[in-house]
Parts: sequence; C-alpha cells; structure tokens
Amino acid sequence: MPSTGLSPKIGRLRKRSEFLAVRKGERRRGPYFIVEVLDRERPQDAPRIGYTVTKRQGNAVERNRIRRRLKEAVRTGAGFDMKPGHDYVVVARRDALKAPFGALSDALATRIRKTAGGQRGTGRFPAPNNGTE
Repeated sequence: MPSTGLSPKIGRLRKRSEFLAVRKGERRRGPYFIVEVLDRERPQDAPRIGYTVTKRQGNAVERNRIRRRLKEAVRTGAGFDMKPGHDYVVVARRDALKAPFGALSDALATRIRKTAGGQRGTGRFPAPNNGTE
C-alpha cells in the first residue's frame, strides 16, 4: 500500500445491468465474500466496484454494517490493487460481519490482487501430470 495516505480514484457500479455484466467475468472465492471481476478492456478508465449483500445475510442494520466494512477495506488497502479498466463486484457472506477487520481487509486485497488466468496448479490440488515425468 502506498504511503501517501490518499485513497485511489475508484468508480461505482450503479445500474443492475452493470452488476449483471460483471457476472460474466471471473469469480474469486474468499472466506468472507466472493469477488467477481470483469476486464472492460478500457485501461484508461478508473476501476469500478459494487457491493452485494443479500437479505439472507441479516436484517438491514447487519447488511449495512457488512457493506460499510467492505467499503472501508477497499478504501484503506484493497483499492490500491485494483486494475484500471476492470469492474469488481463483492458479494458478501455473513461471516464478513464478525471477521476481524485485518483478516477481512487482507482477504479482500488478496482476491483483488490475484491475476486472471494462469492459475492452474495454484489451488488446493496439484496440477495434473500429463505424462511428462
């Protein structure tokens, strides 16, 4: 994270059609949320982000608290890892409400920083052996 203390310029997703478009992109699962990422192929534009917290996650007070925690995690750290020309949607899970803020922020930054493609063999299971050994 840069030491300037200033948060980066990040746009917001506002329309339902924008949220639905991001669903066609890559999904990155985390312990407290899912991050959906779409490359708009417009590197000159600022990144944009939207938040989704369903009624299933609690009443209005709890949903707003989850949303505020996620927004603050983006503002203080994860926003610096966003790529220009990309859209991000954070779909919150209920665990985001009780998670320690440091763990929430780190998990979000990790999911945003993760590069698209080339992820084969980096998960929990080893890459398949194609008979080359």
